[in-house]
Order: sequence, then C-alpha cells, then structure tokens
Amino acid sequence: MLLFFSQSLIDAQTLAAALKRHAPGLAYAACSTAGEITPDGLEEGHMLAMLLPSATFTVASAMVRDLSSSAMDGITGEVEVLRRTLRATSKYARAGNVFALCFIDGLSYSEEAVTSAIHWGLDDIPLLGGSAGDDLKFETTTLISNGQVASDCAIVVLIATTIPFHVFKTDNFVPTDEKLVVTASDPDHRIVREFNADVAATEYAASVGIVQQTLTPFSFASHPVVVKVGGEYYCRSIQKMNSDGSLSFFCAIDDGVVLSVAQPLGMVETTKAALRDVESKLGSIDMILGFDCVLRRLDARNRQVFRDISELYRTNKVIGFGTYGEQYRSMHLNQTFTGIAFGQPQAAE
Repeated sequence: MLLFFSQSLIDAQTLAAALKRHAPGLAYAACSTAGEITPDGLEEGHMLAMLLPSATFTVASAMVRDLSSSAMDGITGEVEVLRRTLRATSKYARAGNVFALCFIDGLSYSEEAVTSAIHWGLDDIPLLGGSAGDDLKFETTTLISNGQVASDCAIVVLIATTIPFHVFKTDNFVPTDEKLVVTASDPDHRIVREFNADVAATEYAASVGIVQQTLTPFSFASHPVVVKVGGEYYCRSIQKMNSDGSLSFFCAIDDGVVLSVAQPLGMVETTKAALRDVESKLGSIDMILGFDCVLRRLDARNRQVFRDISELYRTNKVIGFGTYGEQYRSMHLNQTFTGIAFGQPQAAE
C-alpha cells in the first residue's frame, strides 16, 4: 500500500495514470495538502510517499463518494464490508493489531458526520486521519484511491500489522472564562453570523483584544475558540472573516453552541511532552504518521517557533501532512496534531 501526499495535486488524473502504468499492482491512497511533514521536517510544495510493506501490513481500502448526498448508514455499511475483507485476507487482523485511516475532502462540510459514521462501523478499531487541503486557497481539494480521482469524498483505509503502534493526539490550548454564544448561524456552510447577539467578527475581536479590521488567519490560529464535549475541550477553529463580518469555521457550528476563548500554552513544550509519552508507551519510535492542522503551522510561524516544531518532528521521525482538520476516533478536530506512532519492527518479532 502506498500513501501519497502532495500540496498541489494539480494534475491528479496524470498521477493516477502514471501509478497505474508503473505500479499496476500497488494499492494507494492520495490527497492534496496544506503543507507536508517530510523526513526533514515541515515543508511546502513537496510530494511525499510512504510505502507499507506487505511483509508486515495487510490493507483494505475504499473511496466513499458524494459525501454531500450520502446516507451515513451507507458509510457505516461500507466500513463493515472493509472489516470483513481485512479479516479474510490477513491472518493477524485481530484486536490490537488493526487501525483505520481516513482522508476526507476538507471543504465538504461533512467531516463530523462522516467521521462518526466511520467510527460506528469500526467497533473498537482506532481511527485517525486528516482533512485534505489546498494550501489555504479554500477552492478544491483532491483525493485519489486506486485510480479514482474525486472531491466531495473520503478514503477509508483499514490496516492490520505485526508492528506495535500507538494512536495519540495533542494540542496546546486551555479554555478561559470568556464565552461566545452562537446566536445566529448558517450550519450548512459553517458560518457564524452573530456571537452574543452582535456581529460575529466584532464580538470575537473584542474578546481576544484585536482590532476587527486586522483579523487574519494568523489571528484565528493564535486565538482559537473551544467547545466542551464529554468533559473535554476541543478547538473549533475559524477559517476566515467574511465581508459582512460573519466568520467561517473549519468545524460544525450551530445556534446555541457555547464557545470559550482559549489561552495558548507552549506548542513546543506540549508537543514534546506528548511525544515523550508516546515513546514511553512503545519503548522506542521507528516512525510517526502525523496529521497536523494547518493552523498549528500558522501559529508556529506567528509565535516564531516554526523551526523548533519542525526540528521536533524531524528528530521524532514524523511524516505526514498539514490538514484542514483532524480525525481522532469519533471526533473531527481542529488545531490538533494527531498521529500513529510505530515501534521498532524487531520488538514485534
């Protein structure tokens, strides 16, 4: 199986044809990104390929198309078919040896429902992944699965392996007492028109202490808002300010949702602590497949820790891509780093 990530899959049809011509028997999943995590750290404009050798990995994958019109129970059914396929083809597809990846169109407005439907069909299999990006243009993201090229779709990959692994997530924000209540919104398009019965951008800017006219993606990356779900706080990141003062979000939003303005913690320190915890659980890290929100990348630049984070990823052997959102078990997240760390192969043997 090949996992392939590229910042701009400009000619996806040509790429699919080339893979078919040069590696006709190789299954693959590919998506466009908002930056890459390479063996040299954080990069942009690269094409990154990761091969899963058949000696230690068995894979079953499928593309789910037309997310905007798909029934969620149909997606759950497709995942259940993948589980049966994997069990039939892998002698080690048992509890603790299987994980799932998903790559979703980051402009589909459906990541929450799709992630939940995939999770429901997986039973106890851990799920993680990333929403495909297009370098903050917010026009079109592209996904490819075994020759199929599409948008408004998701790719689900079930993987059984003999290699020890650990799935994790980390972020670097804590909630404050400053509350923003959604009082007018367009849930279908993830747009908030009003917070606390005032223009959304005006109220947000006042809450974080920034002049409204100077709000940029860097502002939203450095001052996210969070929502409490099941006792934990999750980022609900803002994508952009619109001309009417409304705010577009990367995650689902609706009237009555109560958001808290978040206070940042040190990104380098929190990420380093998370990676140390992963290493202690596995004994040692062979590599990490990571999905890193593009807003973390922007925030790292804004706080002048970009090189430090890049070096941290390089030394911990992280590869992956910058996302428009992250999937972790049943949740679609923002401003989070999710990953799967693999231990040393000899430990499994």
